[in-house]
Amino acid sequence: MTTLNFPSYEVRTKAEGKRMLIFDRIRKKYVALTPEEWVRQHLINYLVSEKGYPATLISVEMPLKYVRVDKRSDVLVNDRNGQPLMLIECKAPEVALTQKVFEQIAVYNLTIQAPCLMLTNGLQHYCLAAATERSPACFLDKTPAYGDLLKMRPGR
Repeated sequence: MTTLNFPSYEVRTKAEGKRMLIFDRIRKKYVALTPEEWVRQHLINYLVSEKGYPATLISVEMPLKYVRVDKRSDVLVNDRNGQPLMLIECKAPEVALTQKVFEQIAVYNLTIQAPCLMLTNGLQHYCLAAATERSPACFLDKTPAYGDLLKMRPGR
């Protein structure tokens, strides 16, 4: 698999027939090892190990509806009350983070309403404070630590 722009960590993989699987620490099971999943698992480890995100407050591939169409969010980080804090879209390393990808996460966030958005293909990472009625979306200098993410909640 591609070397990513995250700290390296030990992954648990196994072969099942002709398929390779990787262990997902959030879902607590082995899942198909696709390039996107490789990025997602490294991202999750980075958030938990380096940025202090509680693994218990991270959801993976959560269903959501937008205009009566079923979609799935890649990664969603909540606060302890179950309120969304960060919506994350993961792409395979060979997928460019284009305007279309930014629009995809913006559309998903119309339903979720997280104050922070992140896009990554494992090589490039973008974090944004989501647009509100009072201010447009703006890029953040770095991925916020969990404590800083809590400060981004509305009403804070």
